[in-house]
Amino acid sequence: MSHYLEVAARQDVLLLTFIHGWHHSAKPRDTNISKFRKLLEQVSATESRDSSRQKRQRRAVLGVYIGWRGDSIDLEYINTVTFWDRKNTAHEVGRQGVTQALLKLEELVNVRNFIKEGSPASTSRLVVIGHSFGGAVVYSSLQKVLTDRFIDSRKNKNYQGNAGGFGDLVLLMNPAFEALRFAPLFHLSQQGCRRYLADQLPKLAVLTSETDYATGIAFPVGRSLSTFFESHRNMTRHYCIRPGSKGKQAVEISQGSADRTAIGHFEPYLTHSLSAKSSDSDKKAFDLLYAYQNWSAADKSQDGIFSTVDLNSHKRTTARNPYMNIQVSKTLMDGHNDIWGEDIVQFVSELIRMSTTPKEVYERMLNQHQ
Repeated sequence: MSHYLEVAARQDVLLLTFIHGWHHSAKPRDTNISKFRKLLEQVSATESRDSSRQKRQRRAVLGVYIGWRGDSIDLEYINTVTFWDRKNTAHEVGRQGVTQALLKLEELVNVRNFIKEGSPASTSRLVVIGHSFGGAVVYSSLQKVLTDRFIDSRKNKNYQGNAGGFGDLVLLMNPAFEALRFAPLFHLSQQGCRRYLADQLPKLAVLTSETDYATGIAFPVGRSLSTFFESHRNMTRHYCIRPGSKGKQAVEISQGSADRTAIGHFEPYLTHSLSAKSSDSDKKAFDLLYAYQNWSAADKSQDGIFSTVDLNSHKRTTARNPYMNIQVSKTLMDGHNDIWGEDIVQFVSELIRMSTTPKEVYERMLNQHQ
């Protein structure tokens, strides 16, 4: 890590962090390591092209792979009985060491902002990705941070600005934690059906395959057993069909169902769906400026935002709500571990590109577009 700190002190960086899930590890031959390296290569190639076109200095692309004990029993099939143990461990790991580790990574990407007073703002950026129970690790470690930073951006607090997140983007792939943990953040973002500013970017994206049976079937079975003696109630909340108080649409949320169902399968909290384009002829080049202006407003009546997939809003949040809970079609992600397909990696790469492009680049592009 000291080497990365030296690099980040000399030049701006784009740092991607990956936290693996159940049945994976930080062993050299783990498939997640090789796939993560390929993602880094793709992001690095894109950074080279973008920096040249945007006439800015290229950022060094760095990767951090965080390992934890995903399996407590190293025996195939037998280790499936460790579900409850590994779930509890994932949340415990997140609350303890990982929060501090991620905050240190955030300090690392911001180090150039503190080296010389009055120097241009750093364009260094940070992205965190978690899969399966690794998604639970990430969310447990950052839930309070995300909540605090969102509250600081609200109207009548100190000011109203863009909703903050952790780093520049948090991506959770087939995460294995219950929707009830997401409820405070989701409903906080819905308060007053807030109108988000035009330059608000996504801060948290949850992607879950519709055929992820590990979180769709096994997870609720496990949660039903572990919550059998717990009492729950219904919560009266609302969706936001448009900004302002008149845009509220009442909805009843079953607290018990939210406590038993994984976040990506809890229908009331789904905000978007992601599907493959119908044919190769529908695929197109990614337009960064268009995506920046329209990322959250996608629907079937307008041109697609992303090059290989269609992102469609369920119209439950106001435009530019920074938290997306996306159900992914099986053609893109088929099952719990299918997170490295070509089209889904392309979507993730474009989402990273959009969320980590320096603000001054967007401002320059907008001025040239007018």
